[in-house]
Amino acid sequence: MKYFYTLLVFVLFTGLVNAQQKHIFSFAKSDFVMDGKPFQIISGEMHPARIPKMYWRHRIQMAKAMGCNTIAAYVFWNYIEEKEGVFDFESENRNIAEFVKICQEEGMWVLFRPGPYVCGEWDFGGFPPYLLKIPDIRLRCLDPRYMAAVTRYVTAVSNQIKPLLCTNGGPILMVQVENEYGSYGNDKDYIKALHQLWVDNGINVPFYTADGPTPFMLEAGAVDGAAIGLDSGTSDADFANATKQNPGVPAFSSETYPGWLTHWKEKYQKPDQADIIKQVTYLLEHKRSFNLYVVHGGTNFGFYAGANAFTPTQFQPDITSYDYDAPINERGEATPKYYALRDLIVKYTHQKLPKVPKPTAVTEVPSFTMQPFTSIWNTLPAAIKSPQVKTMESMGQYSGFIVYRTKLIGRKSGELTITEPHDYALVLLNGKLVDSVYRDGGKWTIKLPESNVKDPVLEILVENMGHINFAQYLIDRKGITDRVTLEGMTLFNWEIFNLPMDDSYVSALKSSPQGDLHDGVFFKGSFEVKAAADTYLDLSKFKKGVIWVNGHNLGRYWNTGPQFHLYCPANWLKKGKNDVVIFDLHQKVSADISGVKTLE
Repeated sequence: MKYFYTLLVFVLFTGLVNAQQKHIFSFAKSDFVMDGKPFQIISGEMHPARIPKMYWRHRIQMAKAMGCNTIAAYVFWNYIEEKEGVFDFESENRNIAEFVKICQEEGMWVLFRPGPYVCGEWDFGGFPPYLLKIPDIRLRCLDPRYMAAVTRYVTAVSNQIKPLLCTNGGPILMVQVENEYGSYGNDKDYIKALHQLWVDNGINVPFYTADGPTPFMLEAGAVDGAAIGLDSGTSDADFANATKQNPGVPAFSSETYPGWLTHWKEKYQKPDQADIIKQVTYLLEHKRSFNLYVVHGGTNFGFYAGANAFTPTQFQPDITSYDYDAPINERGEATPKYYALRDLIVKYTHQKLPKVPKPTAVTEVPSFTMQPFTSIWNTLPAAIKSPQVKTMESMGQYSGFIVYRTKLIGRKSGELTITEPHDYALVLLNGKLVDSVYRDGGKWTIKLPESNVKDPVLEILVENMGHINFAQYLIDRKGITDRVTLEGMTLFNWEIFNLPMDDSYVSALKSSPQGDLHDGVFFKGSFEVKAAADTYLDLSKFKKGVIWVNGHNLGRYWNTGPQFHLYCPANWLKKGKNDVVIFDLHQKVSADISGVKTLE
């Protein structure tokens, strides 16, 4: 009997604790309400996919020490479903449930941003590129093929987060429906269906949308009953537009921008600190909730950096770093902007903040030499024959490089036009580089010289520099997307070589006889460290390509700048020898790399 009463007390106590841990987050007419009391969201956004898992807690603690009470987080669909139908919530930094739990352990609430479309300067806005295998697919609408994939995704994510909703004792306060839909389309039936899909999967916390603060965007993107996020809300007029669109629910600045994104060939974007101080001052004075996009950006490791395009011939690929000039920089250090915002938040909230966590360890790797050891032309896989050129996606490839090869019959020289090269192409005739073609600007014609070879061989090596992630040109297939013509003659009978350059392919590369490796060379080298610590590798002596350290893809580099230093986190290094492989499109001779401590 004593055991029975002890067990009963334990069960009742456990139930009481669990009940106390549950929270009711709701809406008043213009305020958010937590358990019946007004609640101001002061959020900092960060993305677990862009942050080494070992640093998740540190970055969350940094946001808390700056004055945030909430973390906003994107989930990138293509990061957790790289292969169609196979979801990965465990490897590397994909365990989104664990990230949310760490937020709760650190006393932080969560705004959950699962898309399915997110933008975020991430490849394809988070969509899995396997969708592009369907020739006439339409995205962000009720296309049944798209919705079938979305349903599978929403179901998988819902199963991960249901226990973590505030209604179940977790930290997730709200879930966002889509993202900035009003900047893209006007299918209200789609937005309603997507919202209902989350509800049907047991997501019973409030929802919100996020759109630019203009009437047409808000009308197209809003969901009845959902809070309105403004990207961004900086004035009374912005919030008045939100109230007019969806009265009776609160509005907040869902993306307040302390920094901005950077494309290749640009200078680093560094907005004036005075602007963000002015915006946050307005929000704090008016007790408006807000989310800093981003408080910490992190890194577009691998091939995950996206691109922008606002005309049919424009292409603006994003750099590998997602430092974003954020208050917490790429490797987790507090910036002057961080301390300015921290002081401002304390001034208005009067909260006592924890100490700013110490930065993680960083080291400078001594200079080491990278030697050429083989070329792409020595490592081609088996060819796939096709009458006409095909896109990467139609052949089941979603990143990396692809080679097209054909013999010239009839026309053998003159104006060669690639329609369209997505995104950067090397054109070779009989193994010699003729010219390069870059997608941006629409200049896709080069002069092919005469050859004394009876059957000249044309090869085109194409680099995928990231699927477009925003606006109307979102459907962005890679490789050669239409045809190749020589003086108006369409070229047929191609051999196509898939080169996704995944980590296993790179790890298996073997040295080959040197000779003339010509363009598309692999280099290898190594360096030693006494203890693993963060570093940046300076690629300024190389030209254009990708770098792997101990089999991990750090991302793309390009000597057009502005980024020459690529971040290598401590978890990818080891005490002693560390192996490096580089694939460079243009570099042919050995060159040195050195380690530095900063992005710039």
